[in-house]
Amino acid sequence: MTDLNIAQAINAGLASALEDERVVLIGEDVGATGGVFRVSDGLLARFGPERVIDTPVAESGIVGAAFGMAINGLKPIVEIQFMGFSYPGFDQIISHVARIRNRSRHRFTAPMVIRIPYGAGIGAAEHHSESAEVIYAHTPGLKVVVPSTPYDAKGLLLAAVEDPDPVVFLEPIRMYRAVREDIPDEPYTVPIGVAELVEEGNDVTLIGYGAMMKEIAGAAGLLTARGVSVEVIDVRSLVPLDTETIIESVRRTGRAVVVQEAPRTAGFGAEIVAQIQEHALFSLEAPVERVTGWDTIVPLRRAEKHYMPSTDDIVQAANRTLQS
Repeated sequence: MTDLNIAQAINAGLASALEDERVVLIGEDVGATGGVFRVSDGLLARFGPERVIDTPVAESGIVGAAFGMAINGLKPIVEIQFMGFSYPGFDQIISHVARIRNRSRHRFTAPMVIRIPYGAGIGAAEHHSESAEVIYAHTPGLKVVVPSTPYDAKGLLLAAVEDPDPVVFLEPIRMYRAVREDIPDEPYTVPIGVAELVEEGNDVTLIGYGAMMKEIAGAAGLLTARGVSVEVIDVRSLVPLDTETIIESVRRTGRAVVVQEAPRTAGFGAEIVAQIQEHALFSLEAPVERVTGWDTIVPLRRAEKHYMPSTDDIVQAANRTLQS
């Protein structure tokens, strides 16, 4: 066991994956620089430039090259530096990567991982701070996962590398070095499509993923101190979504708060709310609450804290459900 933060855990997962000679890491600055957040630090020296490949600033070309590798027997791991930089590569993702199994009638697959740091909270500008996970979750043929702990970061990454189909692996930027825990040194996987029941309770269910799990944990602590029995679910996998765990929890508590950093309109949290309404409507004691970002571009640093959902926002939403 080694005490690691999320960035270090992903680095350890990448190193473990690269022990398979079919795996290559490809992206802007992943080699000599070690990645914009130093997540791939040391891997070039260990595995060489044919396995850890620096590319030009051309996301469409990066994804397209990796797609060609994937359908020809390799297992590429792509790094896109920021969520806002992934859009030039989205044509390749939606038109080719996500469709190849269906288009070829299962003769070809694209066993590749697309790593995308996402989210606000580090004082960066708009394209460096976006949470657009829903556009990937809305694309048939992709799996989408979001770790919030070092253990899940390494385990989900290795599960994504093993998957026969493309996986979008979202990395919450401000969580890279915000939390540490002991994780196994040996390879292990966390199954894709399984949510984690972080905390058991009876009065209200708090549901979220990625960086919002820190705010949810803070809200759960405050509510618990006031005598509220809180259940906490870390979704972890957006696609496939573990609807069963969410529904079982809400049927038990009768109240739910869904939290996302992304803008409110058509966000992934709305899908979770819809699943609850469809499958647990008659168990609800109050309307489901959503705590989200605003329907605006992420503001610059001085206003950023007003954009992002806070612990207090989540507590207030939970209180509204408890008072209904």
